[in-house]
Amino acid sequence: MTAATAARSLDVRTRRLRTRLLVSGGGGAPPVLLIHGNVSSARFFGGLIPALAAGRRVVAADLRGFGGSQALPVDATRGLADFADDLHALLESAGPGLAGPVHLVGWSMGGGVAMQYALDHPGRVASITLLAAMSPYGFGGTRGPDGAPCWPDHAGSGGGAASPELVRRLREGDAGADSPLSPRSVLRSLYLAPPRRLAPAEEDELVAEMTATAIGDGGYPGTARPSPNWPFCAPGDLGVLNAISPRYCNLDRFAGVEPRPDVLWIRGDADQIVSDASLSDPGYLGQLGVIPGWPGPDAYPPQPMVTQLRGTLDRYAAAGGHYREEVLAGCGHSPHLERPDEVAALIGEFLEGR
Repeated sequence: MTAATAARSLDVRTRRLRTRLLVSGGGGAPPVLLIHGNVSSARFFGGLIPALAAGRRVVAADLRGFGGSQALPVDATRGLADFADDLHALLESAGPGLAGPVHLVGWSMGGGVAMQYALDHPGRVASITLLAAMSPYGFGGTRGPDGAPCWPDHAGSGGGAASPELVRRLREGDAGADSPLSPRSVLRSLYLAPPRRLAPAEEDELVAEMTATAIGDGGYPGTARPSPNWPFCAPGDLGVLNAISPRYCNLDRFAGVEPRPDVLWIRGDADQIVSDASLSDPGYLGQLGVIPGWPGPDAYPPQPMVTQLRGTLDRYAAAGGHYREEVLAGCGHSPHLERPDEVAALIGEFLEGR
């Protein structure tokens, strides 16, 4: 079942932008807000929405520049705050049953948005589920469990780190599979753990959502600057990949947030995007020889993304919070697509009574 048939689609205009939502369910329990990741949309939650909607209002929102939402530029100097502020404006609008505390479910970059929201709006979060969530120290260009930058200018992160071929194919709306860098091939090989494949109709729908991403300086991937440091590109000030660059994105303060909602962290052990050996990380690709000129592990090691998030969550627990980590064997970057029933059961049990 696709999101289009499982949930009602509507546009909501807030004080910040026009947002496309998928809405399902009802009831008096705190609502669930699903936050998607990069180069995707709310429709990626199509299998999860109906499973969570029994007795709850479930809302999946397209972030700015994704899916059917308004393509406003992302101010990367604020990290993920533009996205978090957009969601807060949506909740403030008391849209479809969204008043009061809300359960946040954030996938990949959406996990970072959820942590940002909890930092900016403490007390409005009933719980947080992190699905294959990004490192609290952003994406690319950091070392060690504490996220120290490899270079002072954060080279290797931001808009210049995107594949030009993937950007071109997204802009052109390419729906084919003739290149490993086509959106369809990226969905099959990186979003999912091969040989897992989606049903053809679902795959077609999600590829169409990927190619709806706003491409350019203010959207994906964003601006870049030349750098004297390998791999010779540094983040700019606009766009999605710069918003998750460690130059601007540091969510380690989440360890000390108050109040401390319970956290469920679900990830696959075969994730190739958010990993300590990520096929999207310049450090790991340099180590493999895919990006030439790698200066070696002392200068630019692979980013230990999972280790970094676990460190922040361990400090969160030491400060009085609670989190639980669930690792799904053989699962990739999209647990809700690959194992929807299992993920829905884990989240449903976690939400029960909260």
